[in-house]
Amino acid sequence: MPPDATAFACPRCGRPFARERHRDLHLGADHRDLDDDERAAYEDAREAETDDLRRFRIVSLGTLVLLYFGFLLLYAVAA
Repeated sequence: MPPDATAFACPRCGRPFARERHRDLHLGADHRDLDDDERAAYEDAREAETDDLRRFRIVSLGTLVLLYFGFLLLYAVAA
């Protein structure tokens, strides 16, 4: 982390994180004794992370399909 950035420290182990969502994911994954607010924050962060990963996978698949058919079209025209 850059020295001038705001750090979100884990309240249990003190590990710094660049984003609050990353700290919440860390709490849920590494520390099991969470209160209700921390559990809710973990669930929200996990859901947001799942949505981001799903979007990344769809965009990656679309990019690969476009690349494949682009090269196929290029081969058909150039050959």
